[in-house]
Amino acid sequence: QVELVESGGGLVQAGGSLRLSCAASGSGFRAGFGIHTMGWYRQAPGKQRELVATITSGGSTNYADSVKGRFTISRDNAKSTVYLQMNSLKPEDIAVYYCNAHIPGTRPEYGYWGQGTQVTVSS
Repeated sequence: QVELVESGGGLVQAGGSLRLSCAASGSGFRAGFGIHTMGWYRQAPGKQRELVATITSGGSTNYADSVKGRFTISRDNAKSTVYLQMNSLKPEDIAVYYCNAHIPGTRPEYGYWGQGTQVTVSS
């Protein structure tokens, strides 16, 4: 049984920071955590889910233009955890943030998803 559990969401003022965490469980998955591409996606009310950032097994990162320079994705394979440091938050960052894990070369939507964590930014 694979489970991705996000934490760290909440309410913050514009310009503030939050750090999201996504911890993976399931002994088989944790053993192979390091090979997965990990990512954060978000879905705002009335909008489609969109990519925020991804990090490969080798540590290569990719960011949406809207978060470049403000957000940083990182991973700790020993802890089977991926993080998203969010700085200089804006009201347009309000969304439910989802963690994703997928095998390189496959589509993220066919991978594993967390249940989501709400991020709210007050102006």
